Amino acid sequence: MTTSQSSPVQIDTDQRPLSAPLKLSFNYTRSVGPILSQFFTALRERRIVGVRGSDGRVYVPPAEFDPVTYERLTEIVPVASVGTVLSWSWQPEPLEGQPLDRPFAWALIKLDGADIPLLHAVDVGSSDAISTGARVHAHWVDEPAGAITDIAYFALGEQAEPVEETTDDRDPVTIQETPISVEIQHTASLPETVFLRALEEGKLLGARTGKDGKVYFPPREADPATGLELDNFVELPDKGTVTTFAIINIPFAGQRIKPPYVAAYVLLDGADIPFLHLISEIDASEVRMGMRVQAVWKPRDQRGLGIDNIEYFKPTGEPDADYDTYKHHL
Repeated sequence: MTTSQSSPVQIDTDQRPLSAPLKLSFNYTRSVGPILSQFFTALRERRIVGVRGSDGRVYVPPAEFDPVTYERLTEIVPVASVGTVLSWSWQPEPLEGQPLDRPFAWALIKLDGADIPLLHAVDVGSSDAISTGARVHAHWVDEPAGAITDIAYFALGEQAEPVEETTDDRDPVTIQETPISVEIQHTASLPETVFLRALEEGKLLGARTGKDGKVYFPPREADPATGLELDNFVELPDKGTVTTFAIINIPFAGQRIKPPYVAAYVLLDGADIPFLHLISEIDASEVRMGMRVQAVWKPRDQRGLGIDNIEYFKPTGEPDADYDTYKHHL
């Protein structure tokens, strides 16, 4: 199918939009620096430390720079694992990833020896059991790892939990890995819904404004250049041209394909915007700009509502496209 053979598609604008939960998650890894390294290393030993500022106040957790002078802070100060609740808020229905799986209080706790309060969870049976001014103490996890979660929660009472003195031969904590996640219910727009349903049928739909506008693939709500609605859907062929590409040689966390492999921008025949996908069935060193490729689809019974219904693109064996035909789409 050539550009001129791309066919208009009639769309039912009243069709029910697709909706599904979407969870994004990753592990955020950071170097903690010299001050927080001492804080997290102390937590691993069931101790709490802060840092003293230029005005004499002790910050817990420790600040790396003085909020008054902006100078780097260095004086580490040990503080108690017992403190006073300055303010609190009740959490009646805990969320996934929070410190406790039962109702609890979030509280700002000023530890003895500190001047700046620490935010943490307080485990109490009901909201009536906690109050401003209550004395609380840290309850430690069984196997501290060097994170704020080494304090499982705070409990009522000003008697600190006994801590067995042991020698920890492990290196100081210098790197911390924090799981990050957010879950939402995503409801697709009409163009998204049309696009995804077509993919399940093995069709590639783009959209444009009127009959002469640029064809965007995947379709979107409006032309970003004009702001006009993309109201004309067209079916595109599953053949196209490689515009630019990258050869991935370096493995990384979560990688599902063994390097080396090629990720390329493919300009479908009849489209004006290339999209990113995999190139396979050819040695990575032989992939080139202008190479003609065609989609390799999953079997019909294995398809879902996603662009991964196309497993990859493979060379068609046709002569390479002339540079002038895609130079404005790089």
